[in-house]
Amino acid sequence: MTIDAPAKVNLTLRILGKRSDGYHEIETLMAPVSLADRVEISVEEGRGIEFTCSDSTIPCDESNLVCRAVAAFSNHTGLQFRTRLHLEKNIPHGAGLGGGSSDAAATIKALNRLLNTGLAVSELEAIAATLGSDIPFFIRCRPAIARGRGEIVEPYEGLMPADILLVKPPFPVSTPWAYKSFASQKIKMETFHQFHGSIPLMNDLEAPVFNKYIVLPVLKKWLLECPDVSAAMMSGSGSTIFAILKNSALGLESKICAEFGETFQTMRCHLQGLA
Repeated sequence: MTIDAPAKVNLTLRILGKRSDGYHEIETLMAPVSLADRVEISVEEGRGIEFTCSDSTIPCDESNLVCRAVAAFSNHTGLQFRTRLHLEKNIPHGAGLGGGSSDAAATIKALNRLLNTGLAVSELEAIAATLGSDIPFFIRCRPAIARGRGEIVEPYEGLMPADILLVKPPFPVSTPWAYKSFASQKIKMETFHQFHGSIPLMNDLEAPVFNKYIVLPVLKKWLLECPDVSAAMMSGSGSTIFAILKNSALGLESKICAEFGETFQTMRCHLQGLA
């Protein structure tokens, strides 16, 4: 079976406080985009995992979320099987786009079909929640508000679709570092009041991340000054800044390359809303 694993962007990300389990209480509106990894997976009799990836920088051992997803599914169902997986990587990692989480969710969904286990969506989400906070979102992979540490997912119906441009700088941002820095920050960054339809765009992690990676607020401001851009914001814990486009915005990628350099990766895709 071959299954796509879409990226996501966070249109809102509010951090409400620290939980007793060490995680942060959040409320975030996430939406899938058309940029996607591709997971090729097969199962057969036996045990073990054979995993390869098109990106040589991605670990292919048991630490990878794809391998952990196979183990979690096996533990939950009690089934033993041998799995062969190949991951075609298109979503940059350390980018705030949820690529690893989406890969894990796609693996769980594929195993449910291949092994004919017939698990309900809620049960698949429960398996996903044992692996990471935003993985349950990718089980349904539709616009949703996630609460708690990210595992409580409520579908969101009012999101308008849009063309967007993802701009990934040549560095990742550590998610644990970003949340830790938010908790200890004393400097408040400027907040741009933006909307997509009636949705206010805001990301509480911009303040600590922008304070360290100063090219990111420069990039965001530069995008907002482009006439073809209606809004721009960091996704998740970064480092990707996404721009919502008003129209075709022809030539925007080349302008970014000229202004910020060829190491800034641009990816044009579609925000998959449900208006």
